[in-house]
Amino acid sequence: MKLLTPSLLLITCFIIGGAVFKSIAPRQCATILPDDTIFVLTGDMRRIPFAMRLLRKHPDADLYIIGAGTNGSFEMARRVTIEADSKSTYQNARAIRKIAARAGLDRIVIITTEDHMNRAKYLIEHELPQTEIVACPVPLTDMPVTKRLERWAIEYIKYIATLFGIKEG
Repeated sequence: MKLLTPSLLLITCFIIGGAVFKSIAPRQCATILPDDTIFVLTGDMRRIPFAMRLLRKHPDADLYIIGAGTNGSFEMARRVTIEADSKSTYQNARAIRKIAARAGLDRIVIITTEDHMNRAKYLIEHELPQTEIVACPVPLTDMPVTKRLERWAIEYIKYIATLFGIKEG
């Protein structure tokens, strides 16, 4: 009985923490200003098409596709730049920091899936503490509930690890 109580308490805290984690994630795209710079983190097939639709609504915005996995940075279109070196969310945050510092940005828009936004935003805020980070989450639509729960659970565990200082992996 004594072993069951701490285990049950730990499981309960984990479940409640997961519910809070999901509830604090942004649900909608915040206001994007005409001259904002938008960063889309790759890793899910929904993110880039979502960003390209957003770019059509904001034709003066610059768009950076971060972590594309191609052979270097190049201009894809007039206002779209691809960064290909970063391979993790932490490396994405460092790449964004370099670009933002070089361009003198004090406000950026981040596009990633809703389940990934909390951790991505946390890492980017730590790389750019003086920069306003505007969240623009991509909804997880057309996905079975069990798959969404799995994704949220994985991101929650990664978020906890990040809070403990584990940034890669």
